[in-house]
Amino acid sequence: MINEAIRVLQSHHYRITKQRRSLLEYLCGFKEQYVSITQVTEHMKQLYPGMSYNTVYRNLKDFSELGIIETKNKPSGACVKYQCDFDRLHHHHFICQNCGRVREVKMCPLTIFQDQLEGCVIEGHRFELYGLCPTCAKLQ
Repeated sequence: MINEAIRVLQSHHYRITKQRRSLLEYLCGFKEQYVSITQVTEHMKQLYPGMSYNTVYRNLKDFSELGIIETKNKPSGACVKYQCDFDRLHHHHFICQNCGRVREVKMCPLTIFQDQLEGCVIEGHRFELYGLCPTCAKLQ
């Protein structure tokens, strides 16, 4: 399950250490939900007591820059999730506000906004939809 991430790391000349492999294996469990960086750090410190927050954070930053994980800032702090589509790094999400499950949205609405911003150069964007997933909607 982490083979694609390992391939990306190797293609950018990163060593595949025991700690990086463990971090990838843990993150791989979060393809459909974000996990706080604090929780990731706590998990890694249980496996490797000498590992610092800075080491975990630096690896997460590298993983994010390489497209291995996706990041999100919440009021409670930064969160990450494992990349859900290595073939399409540019994509968007629907996030359930009850259970936190994440589903990929296949369409990008950027052209709608480009048409309204004549002469502007858009250099980036993030598009997320929030609501209730089918399971949570049934509970309402």
